[in-house]
Amino acid sequence: MGEAKDILRQSDIDEALPGLPDWEYRSGGLVTVYKLPTSAAALELIAAVGRIAEELNHHPDLDWRYNRVFLLFTSHDAGSRLTARDVLAARRCSEAAAAAGATAQPERFPAG
Repeated sequence: MGEAKDILRQSDIDEALPGLPDWEYRSGGLVTVYKLPTSAAALELIAAVGRIAEELNHHPDLDWRYNRVFLLFTSHDAGSRLTARDVLAARRCSEAAAAAGATAQPERFPAG
């Protein structure tokens, strides 16, 4: 893991993005914001993301603000570049978010 061969080329990223409608690619990572009906529902999504992260041994940067969950996947061990692990984790989180009734708002992820 984290080897250069794991790093996705721009063509790989471009190919993956249509399958990740909840996410945007920014500065070497996949970002999104999920809006949920309540803060309790946001906490349930955070728990689901935690389970996914443990199963995949790949953990996102995560921020919780009331009923919104901010997620960033990048592979720090690959020079903070995007890898196949990030794409898989994002897909799994999208599934969990859909099951939780979340609305994706990747455009709300802070710039920077």
